Amino acid sequence: MSADTLIHLFFSGLASGGIYASVALALVMIYQATHLVNFAQGELAMFSTYIAWSLIQAGMPYWGAFFVTVTFAFTLGVVIERVVVRPVENSPILAVVIVFIGLLVIFNSLAGWIFSYTIKPFPSPFPEQPLFGNKYVSSHELGSMGITLFVLGLLFAFFRFTPLGLAMRAAAQNPVSARLVGIRVGWMLALGWGLAGAIGAIAGMMVAPTVFLEPNMMAGILLYAFAAALLGGIDSPGGAVLGGFIVGVLENMVGALLGTELKLTAALVLIIGVLVVRPSGLFGRIHVSRV
Repeated sequence: MSADTLIHLFFSGLASGGIYASVALALVMIYQATHLVNFAQGELAMFSTYIAWSLIQAGMPYWGAFFVTVTFAFTLGVVIERVVVRPVENSPILAVVIVFIGLLVIFNSLAGWIFSYTIKPFPSPFPEQPLFGNKYVSSHELGSMGITLFVLGLLFAFFRFTPLGLAMRAAAQNPVSARLVGIRVGWMLALGWGLAGAIGAIAGMMVAPTVFLEPNMMAGILLYAFAAALLGGIDSPGGAVLGGFIVGVLENMVGALLGTELKLTAALVLIIGVLVVRPSGLFGRIHVSRV
C-alpha cells in the first residue's frame, strides 16, 4: 500500500469519523439525561434528512433547507421528550428501551410510507472538484469534516461558557442538586433531546450524499457511533467525539486491508472488546457504589 493511499485513507477516515462523532455525541447527551441509549437516534436523523430532501426538491436553496431541517429536528427532539419519554421516565428500564425501539420502527416505517424505499440521491453543498487542489480527500469529505468540527466547537463553547449550557450539564449529571438551586430539570432534559436531534440531523445531511438517502441509511452509521461512544466513554462527550474519529480511521484501514465486508464486523468486535476490557471506555468515569 503506497503512502498516498494511506494518507487518503487517513483523511477520508477522519471525515467519516466526524459523522460518527456527531451521532456518538447525540447518544451521549441522551445517555447522560436518561442513562439509557437512544436506539432511535439514527432513524430520527434519517427522517430529518428526508425533510431536507423534500425542501430542496420543492425549490428551497440547500442552506435554507439545512437550517430549517435543523430547527425541525430540534423541535422534534423536544416534542418526543415531552410527549413520549417523560411519561415513562420512572418506568422499568425495559419499558423505556421498548419505547426507544418503538420509535425506531415507527420513524423507519413512516419514512418508507411517505417517501418510499427507493434510493434517492442527496445533493452536496460543496463543489465536485477537490478544494485547495488536494488529491487526498474530496470536497464533500473536507467540507463535512469542517462543518462537523464547527458544530462540535459551538457545542463545546455552549456547554462550557453559557449559563444555559452549564444548567443543562448540571441537570444531566445531578438532577436532585440542580433542582435545589432552581434549575428546571425537566426542560433542561428536553433541550438536551432537542440538541441531540439537531446534531443527528446535521450528521444525516452530511452522510446522505455518500450513502444515498433511504430509510435504512443510518443503520451502519449508528453502529459505528455506538462503537465510538463506548470506546471514548458513554458518559464522556469529549471521549465520544475522539472515539468517533478513531473509529472512522480504523474502519477505513480495515476496509482497505481486509475488505469492506468486514467493516461492520470490526465495529462489533471493537464494541465487544471495549465492554470486556474497559467497560467505562477510554475517558469514561468508573462509578463505585458502597453497599
